[in-house]
Amino acid sequence: MIQFDKVNKWYGEHHVLTDIDLHVNKGEVVVVCGPSGSGKSTMIRTINRLEEIQQGTITVNGQDVHARGVNINHLRQGIGFVFQQFNLFPHMSAIDNVMYAPVQIQKQSKAQARALAEQLLERVGLAHKADAYPGSLSGGQQQRVAIARALALKPPVMLFDEPTSALDPEMVGEVLQVMKSLARDGMTMICVTHEMGFAREVSDRVVFMDAGKIIEVDTPDAFFSNPKHPRAQKFLADVVRAH
Repeated sequence: MIQFDKVNKWYGEHHVLTDIDLHVNKGEVVVVCGPSGSGKSTMIRTINRLEEIQQGTITVNGQDVHARGVNINHLRQGIGFVFQQFNLFPHMSAIDNVMYAPVQIQKQSKAQARALAEQLLERVGLAHKADAYPGSLSGGQQQRVAIARALALKPPVMLFDEPTSALDPEMVGEVLQVMKSLARDGMTMICVTHEMGFAREVSDRVVFMDAGKIIEVDTPDAFFSNPKHPRAQKFLADVVRAH
């Protein structure tokens, strides 16, 4: 479903991504972890061209994402993206935020889009907040609305860029629950996250990055019980200490 082939990216002199090779199969949940500044968010943002690459290829569902002449808006409709900051429209209610893309981009009727948005808000446990504005919602509720909004275009792939890092600890669980239910339903997902419990419980594979390189890729069982690379060992030891 997603394929990285020798992907390189620089910011000026700074080599942020080095020879990234990775494939993600349909229905697979891949968690990307690693220390801050290791290139995780940059890597996930290259998939829908929020970041450009200088070398290599990335294909999503068979399409070369960075090829010349790609319709970026069309491409992004097939890739749901959930940001660290919720990026909701503050002047629109929860349901209007979710309806916006189906109406504006897919030209659905308001009635059709509303029925879908109601379903999606129900799915993320927020049917009762349909008419609430983002300012009156908790961080966890805003992030769940953002997930519903990303699902509204029915993308075959969902990307999560540290979706819980801006949340108070007591709200993290409610967002992870929604992500777990998506994983159970067979959604193809790449999640950049520091939530190691989620990685261990939900992911099919864990990708460990350091200094712009993929250092280790393994099943959660193998990665957490027996990380092979010294940097992965140190990272996990630090995570365990922090908790």
